[in-house]
Amino acid sequence: MARVEGSTDLWVDHLLNDSKIDLDYQSSHIKSIDDALHTASKKLNGKSGYPEYVGVVKDYLLVIEDKADISNHVYTDHDVITTNDPMIVPKYALNGALHYARHILERTSYKKCFAFGVSGNEKLHKITPMFVNERGDYDVLPDVESFISFNEKNIDEYYLKEVLHENTNEEKTTADILKDAAQLHEDLRTYGQLKDVDKPLVVSGILLALREGEARNFSIDSLTGDTVNTDGDKLMDAIKSNLRRSNVQPQTKLDKLLSQFSIIKDSAKLNTKDSRLGMTPLRYYTEFINRTIYQDIRYTNSAEDYLGRFYGEFMSYSGGDGQSLGIILTPKHITELFCDLVDLKPTDHVFDPTCGTAGFLIAAMHNMLKQASGDQQRRDIRRNQLYGIELQDYMFTIATTNMILRGDGKSNLKNEDFLQQPATKLQTETMANVGMMNPPYSQGSKKDPDQYEISFIKHLLDSVLPDGRVAVIIPQSTMVGKSKAEKQYKEAILKEHTLEGVITCNPNTFYGIGTNPVIAVFTAHEPHPADKPVKFIDFRDDGYEVSPHIGLVATSRVKDRKQYLLDVWHDNVEAPTKFCVKSTVKPTDEWLHSFYYFNDEVPTDAEFDKSISDYLDFEFSMIMAGREYLFKDKKIGGYDETE
Repeated sequence: MARVEGSTDLWVDHLLNDSKIDLDYQSSHIKSIDDALHTASKKLNGKSGYPEYVGVVKDYLLVIEDKADISNHVYTDHDVITTNDPMIVPKYALNGALHYARHILERTSYKKCFAFGVSGNEKLHKITPMFVNERGDYDVLPDVESFISFNEKNIDEYYLKEVLHENTNEEKTTADILKDAAQLHEDLRTYGQLKDVDKPLVVSGILLALREGEARNFSIDSLTGDTVNTDGDKLMDAIKSNLRRSNVQPQTKLDKLLSQFSIIKDSAKLNTKDSRLGMTPLRYYTEFINRTIYQDIRYTNSAEDYLGRFYGEFMSYSGGDGQSLGIILTPKHITELFCDLVDLKPTDHVFDPTCGTAGFLIAAMHNMLKQASGDQQRRDIRRNQLYGIELQDYMFTIATTNMILRGDGKSNLKNEDFLQQPATKLQTETMANVGMMNPPYSQGSKKDPDQYEISFIKHLLDSVLPDGRVAVIIPQSTMVGKSKAEKQYKEAILKEHTLEGVITCNPNTFYGIGTNPVIAVFTAHEPHPADKPVKFIDFRDDGYEVSPHIGLVATSRVKDRKQYLLDVWHDNVEAPTKFCVKSTVKPTDEWLHSFYYFNDEVPTDAEFDKSISDYLDFEFSMIMAGREYLFKDKKIGGYDETE
């Protein structure tokens, strides 16, 4: 790569390096591209010309043209990007990029090109990709903040989603899981007449029995509908064996789990052959779960909390969303984001005191295992570095099952009331230096202020080790602190702990729940300095969109948006205030981006001209409608219009 010059070129070079993309600067080491560029002048005179950056990722040609001034981003004529005017093409980034892309595609064997117009600087800029095919046809794609979607790992997925408009394999898998969940939910109701709370317990128990089948100690064929040694008895024997094989201790914990699964053997309906099925509902459910959900949980190397997703589907299909129980299950992309926000290391001890189905612990385990240096460290992570508490008996059972199915971590799960455990006791037991939590929502009141979400945050901060990193996802109202008790908790937190930042999330993060969430990140046992600048980020545009009949799905922009968030969070790039405000805080403040936001962007000449033009158009239309009285005695820029 040639020497990079100019501030915009240097910034683009850093973006490419961060995305692990190696392109040539104002040159090309690929002979066919270099030959094509010998006649590629933007002045259209047949002489040589080179884009700022050009190269190949897989079989995609990448071309980047940049300009220092954002007003030189693109020029269009009737919404068509001009590439036939020698006065226009050299002046505008997107026009130049399209010109080079077409020129190279016409003279080489490449069929697919992503061309980028980049303008501005690190803080205020536009990065617009477009796809150009071998005929020179182009599609302008949504703006991005980085080039991460175009590296070797991600570019095929981006092409599939953004250019071909097809679902990725992951999306197809998600759709299948949701379809299976809907079907099994209906079957559990139709053939088993189960209560909503019992449905996930039956599913969890069957999953453990199927796991015991891998030790050849259980077979689906043994479920014959015998009236003496029932299918429920056989499943319970397999469940008990698998829990022992998983070394679930102490005995009281094992007994607690077995009592939760007792519905499997105690329900006459589940153990009686159904004429519609030709078998017992338990046999039918076991076959269905083995064919669908079990394979996803057991053999998919993902941080996805499948059992949690499955439970979430049960709740939604039952006409309830769990809010009455304060249960809001955390999506996979949030649990994974937490790991990045706290900069999780394989030596960390992670504690989730309201662990639900163990989604955070599963994400943390996967993240830490990927970083682990050997088998011993991996064993330590599974056995000694993951801690969870869950108050609800059935959720505790599901969490334990989930961790067993994921390969351990269950030994440090406890069925307790987190708020009743002394912070010093939890510190000693867990030695946790990382806390992650999605506490129960909407449980607090003036009569019971300990149940406010902010109370859970305070207790978690008290319960981790000094300098511990804590991330929580809570409703926006928690950061406002409307009640007297909530304000007192906020004040107490700042006296003893440090607020690092608050991220406003996509309002559809918990789709169907009606909660606008934020993520707050703290450092424990370090009093908050009065002069500390805290980051407040507006991340509502996270790249996720609601898809009918599926829910929240990832677009091709997800990786780009997440990378930008993390770059801003870790101070790798400077962001405009509409995305991130840094401010000192007081307990009485609303700890939200919207509270601290101010617009510090000076309008461009074009924006100013457009505003004036829009106003004059409005005034003219009103006068023509006989409403000139609206503008009597009005002043523009300090002068009467009549002066």
